[in-house]
Parts: sequence; structure tokens; C-alpha cells
Amino acid sequence: MSKLIAAIDQGTTSTRCILFNKEGQIVSKAQLEHTQIYPQPGWVEHNPHEIWERTQDVIRNAIQQANINPIQIQAVGITNQRETTVFWDRKTGDVFGNAIVWQDTRTKQICDELAAPDGIDLFREKVGLPLATYFSGPKLKWILENVDGAMAAAQNGNGLFGNIDSWIIWWLTGGPDGGSHITDVTNASRTMLMNLETLEWDDEILQTLGIPRQVLPRIVPSSDSLIWGSTSLEGPFQASIPVCGDLGDQQAALVGQACFQPGEAKNTYGTGCFLLLNTGSEIIQSQSGMLTTLAYQFEDQLPNYALEGSVAITGALIQWLRDNLGLIRNSPEVEALARSVDDNGGVYFVPAFSGLFAPYWRSDARGVITGLTRFANKGHIARAALEATAYQSREILDAMLTDSNVDITELKVDGGMVENELLMQFQADILGVPVVRPKISETTALGAAYAAGLAVGFWEDINQLRENWEIDKTWYPEMDSELRKNLYQNWKKAVTRSFNWI
Repeated sequence: MSKLIAAIDQGTTSTRCILFNKEGQIVSKAQLEHTQIYPQPGWVEHNPHEIWERTQDVIRNAIQQANINPIQIQAVGITNQRETTVFWDRKTGDVFGNAIVWQDTRTKQICDELAAPDGIDLFREKVGLPLATYFSGPKLKWILENVDGAMAAAQNGNGLFGNIDSWIIWWLTGGPDGGSHITDVTNASRTMLMNLETLEWDDEILQTLGIPRQVLPRIVPSSDSLIWGSTSLEGPFQASIPVCGDLGDQQAALVGQACFQPGEAKNTYGTGCFLLLNTGSEIIQSQSGMLTTLAYQFEDQLPNYALEGSVAITGALIQWLRDNLGLIRNSPEVEALARSVDDNGGVYFVPAFSGLFAPYWRSDARGVITGLTRFANKGHIARAALEATAYQSREILDAMLTDSNVDITELKVDGGMVENELLMQFQADILGVPVVRPKISETTALGAAYAAGLAVGFWEDINQLRENWEIDKTWYPEMDSELRKNLYQNWKKAVTRSFNWI
């Protein structure tokens, strides 16, 4: 009877359950989308109960597809959309409103008021993050101040806060019947509430934001043999399985790509785009608009840190072309449409739908399409949309190398958009370094599986994880250096046109 590890990958647009074997290969996979809720401009929400229902469904579906006995599953790992904020009642599991998604900008006024005296770096020395609508802390403050009953629940001990990982783990391990209220160091580092050095919630920041400490989850390592709880016989697994791995989605991809050495980097192309550079045990405070974040912590080992560049809209832009403009019927069609033209025709698309993240951190920016002439057609717009992802990744990598003084010789890539060969070739061209796709592109879920598997001894150490990593395809730069320079300069010019709209 083969043994497996289950990974739950709860993302911005969908939830997946993937079962992996010891070689890191996929045995079965199930995926379901959930509703994107837009109550007003700049607001993005999810229904936490719908997410939990989808999670249960994909677990059952993955087990059924694999045709296994659930007792073959040795451990469960979780990875999740980070910064998406849930507040719920510990006694009932009822939520205080929908989850506020990481893309949501409703906390701009809160962030602006906090930044007014000393700027956006008020907490950066402690948390490695600027004051921005992106992070969970201001979202929680907004909930406590604006949702009926939330502050009272926080003060009487019934209110629980968490990113989506905490919400899923709480339900998996019992929910109102003693569910474990925890989060790992990587997710905690995205709240703007955890001190990077102590790995504890920072009382001074909590006081400044008016957040009662008792609503916060216990911070644990990303991989932990001190199991946080087990799944119940009545739950979707229908077996008692240890839950012992937890990583934010981008850190999970770093682990899944086996980027365990300082200087190793990966870029994930999903709803947004996230480039992480492992900096080892060193906390590097960025001077170039990057985020300093936890990369992972295994058991009682020293934590590993990373520099991160975050782009809000990449894959979501292709969905926008499909759903809002109707230019394509499904996301893969964008490549054929973009290939219908030889180049971008002078068109640039800056998708600042919810402001710009790294390296600008401009919540006042909004999306623009520039360089339009009568010559431009929908093929040029599709190509400009794809190229926007590559340009934004180039900006992040440039800033990251300035901070770290590390020369990256290749970029490991993963996520749904890496199947787009036109994008991957343009990414290599605009970076001027090879782009490498692994055989297993589900590296986010794989990282969560690795964290859980290490905790129960399914994998002995990270050397075994490295052995599982294999190259599927490499794209090498083919673009003339002068053309690369000109295209990138025009992109930088286009970005400035998105500023000062709000």
C-alpha cells in the first residue's frame, strides 16, 4: 500500500487538493473555483464558508480519483492565498462578513493616516513591510472598526482572526469543537503584526492598530512534528491524519522549487506574480521597494528569510480580457491571439487595477493602456497584456539585485502562466537570463506537501527534496540588447502614466 501526502492549495481564484508520492509526483488532483465578490470599486471579497465547502469537495474528489484508502495519506499540508483576512466566532464558526482579499484597497485611508507622520516605513524595521493596503493588519483593523459585533467578539474572547490558512486548519482540526487556531511564520510575516526577529506578535504595533492580542493565532514553524491537530473521521478525509505543514503560497513555491540556498530565486505566475529570493538566515531590509519576509522555518531550525517582489495583477489580467472585454473565450487562447501579431505595435498595458505593488507601492495608480494608434488591434492588446507580466517581473528582479548584490544566473518559474510559451520566451528575452520550468509545475502545492512530509519523516531532509526537482524546459534569451533596452524604457514611461489617478 503506497503512502502519500495531501496538499491543500487554497488560492485566490480556486482551491486544489493534490496527492503526492515520495518522488514528488502527482497521484491525483482536484480543483474548484470560488466566487469573486466586488461590492464596490477597489473592494474584493471571498465567502469563507464557500471556500471551506470547496476545500471539502476537492479533498473528497482527489481521494476518489486516486482510488485509495484515506489511511494511506500520512500527513496534510496547507498553502494559501496570503493576506486575505477572515474574522470569525470561535463558538459557532460564523464569520463577521466576507473575507477581505489581498487585492482589496479599502484600507487606503487607514494606511494613509498611519503613514502621515513618518511615511510608509513606520513599521518596516520590525516587520519588513511598508504600510500598504496589501497586508492583513490594516484589514483586521477595518473589520474591527466597521463590522457589527466584531470588536465586541474580539474583546470577549470569541473572535478569531486569521489568513485563509488559519481558517482552513481550524475547520480541518475540529472547528468549534476544539479546532487548532494557528498560523505559520510565513503567513504571520504577511500580517504586518509579527516581529521578524522574535517571530512573535509585536505588542507596540498591536496597540497602534487597536488589535486585541487574544484574536491572533499561535505562531508555529512551517513544518512541525508537534502536530497541531488531526483531521476527524467525520470530515472530508474520513480518517485521522496529522495536519503539520503550513506555508503561504509564494513561500510554498520557493520550497517546492527546492530553493534552499541563499541566492536561489523563483517566480510564480498566478493571479498575481511573486518573485522570491532566498537570503538565508539574514534579514535584509530593502532599500528598493522589496518586501522582507519569512521564507520558511522547519521544526526548531533557524528561520530562513527572503526578499520578495509582489505584482498584484498578472494572470488576473488575462481573466479580465476574458470576462470583462470578451477578447478570448478561455485563458489559454490569449497566446494564439498574441501570436497573431509580430510585436506589441507600440502598445503597453499597465494593469494597476488595485494600485501598484513592488517596487512602487502606489495605491493611487490605476490601469492604463498607452501607445494606441489606428494600427493597434486586439492582438496587440493581448500581447501587451502578456508582456506586462514580464516587464513587472524585470522591475522586481532589478530592485532585488540592487538590495542583495547577488547575480542571478537563471530564474526558476512556476504557476499557471508558465504553460504560455510566448510569455516565457519574452520573459527570458527581457531579463537576459534563462528561464527554467520544472517538470512538476504545481510547486506551490508541492511545497506544502514537503513541509508536512518532513514533519512526519515521509522525507528525511531537504536533500531528498532537491533530488525530486527536474527540469522540463529552459528558455534562453534571444533578443538583441538594444531592443531589450528600448522596450524596457518605454515600459517604464508607460508606468508613470498610471500614477496619481486616485
